[in-house]
Amino acid sequence: MSDIPYVIAIDMDGTLLNEHRAIPESFWPVLKDLHSHGVVVAPASGRQLFTLLEQFAPAGQPMSVIAENGTVVFHGDEVISTTTVEAERAHAVIDVIDQHPDQDWGLVLCRSDGAFVSRTDPAFLAQCQPYYARMDIIEDLHEHVNDQVVKLAVFTFGSAEDEAAPALREAAEHLDVVVSGANWVDIMSSKASKGTALRNLANALEVPMERTIAFGDYLNDLQLLEAAGVSYAMDNAHPRIKAIADFIAPSNEDEGVVQVLRGIVEKLKQV
Repeated sequence: MSDIPYVIAIDMDGTLLNEHRAIPESFWPVLKDLHSHGVVVAPASGRQLFTLLEQFAPAGQPMSVIAENGTVVFHGDEVISTTTVEAERAHAVIDVIDQHPDQDWGLVLCRSDGAFVSRTDPAFLAQCQPYYARMDIIEDLHEHVNDQVVKLAVFTFGSAEDEAAPALREAAEHLDVVVSGANWVDIMSSKASKGTALRNLANALEVPMERTIAFGDYLNDLQLLEAAGVSYAMDNAHPRIKAIADFIAPSNEDEGVVQVLRGIVEKLKQV
């Protein structure tokens, strides 16, 4: 068994990030304190690995990342697990999006080496850019389907939970359709989730699940919070997330994650 005291997985949007989609400055000294006690802290997000590595560059050391809603797990300086979508199923999802131009859906083909979009209107691209640091605009998404596809992310200008997700569940046979935000739906392998990714990371580090802690706010965090030894839903979280969490943390606007982490640091100092 590892001597790592905790593995802490933290969702980003609506959890750690503030309303400006920024990591609060108060987080960095707390992260440094946690690292000094041997704690592994991993962002757990639907965001791309390359985006998360950029956001956490101020930490200045090798890190752990759960990216693309759990389909990519990174530790130290390498990807330790990926869960991919079969090419045939990826092509089928692209066809479904193409067949429904009336829905105003935008599709991001997410591969472990980068993201691809064919839709070029500024309104759609503005929604993609915060999440995909490595993204190319191409003509035909079908031509970029290979064995590295980890997720197909759909942006809707309507409601992801009430409109897009139900329609996509009917079309995306044998895949998981996960509501990852108010306007985002992620389509990925049924074998993948943030919860499975946390288990994979903990296993790689030889840390028992009872020594894992997770923070989340939205429906794509459900399995993450269920898997963790201790779970925190943000005060601003979706009601279903609050219902299954062990504890409620202050909202992301009140830097709730930082407040809880400070308490963990104080406990570690007393050991």
